[in-house]
Amino acid sequence: MTAHRIRSANRDDLPRIVDIYNYYVVHSHSTFDLTQFSPDQKRSWFDGFSNFGPYRLLVSEVDDMLVGYASSTQFKERPAYNSSVETSIYMDADAVGSGLGRELYATLLDELKPQDSVHRAYGVISLPNDQSVALHERLGFKHVGTCHEVGFKLGKYWDVGWFEKDMSR
Repeated sequence: MTAHRIRSANRDDLPRIVDIYNYYVVHSHSTFDLTQFSPDQKRSWFDGFSNFGPYRLLVSEVDDMLVGYASSTQFKERPAYNSSVETSIYMDADAVGSGLGRELYATLLDELKPQDSVHRAYGVISLPNDQSVALHERLGFKHVGTCHEVGFKLGKYWDVGWFEKDMSR
């Protein structure tokens, strides 16, 4: 039997979080980053999260091995956007399709709901990405627009879909 838990990330998780993300930097159009990161390069990103408030970083563990993370970050820098967050999820490639990502992402959204300061959540998905689109739609996100051929990676242009969730419901 495997032990699964979801918890807030801690500094010791950063190397594994970076490993998971770097897989997608190299092998996927899921992120438009083009070069891998070191944990030191992601430290300021990590330090922007809290266990309370709108900016969270949760991890999923199976048998004490971190297999994914989900986050909510500042949507835009201007103050009028402060009631919106951008959400994101990355899973170890071997954990994709296991259902652990849906549970992790749902937990993040549930933790954000009591926050009066979070009115909307946005998922930004490079397309095509049927699994991510399906995950967002299952969790109540609605497609609100597409930017066409906005990013160039892996030798081709990619569209980006914008998905929105009303967090007041």
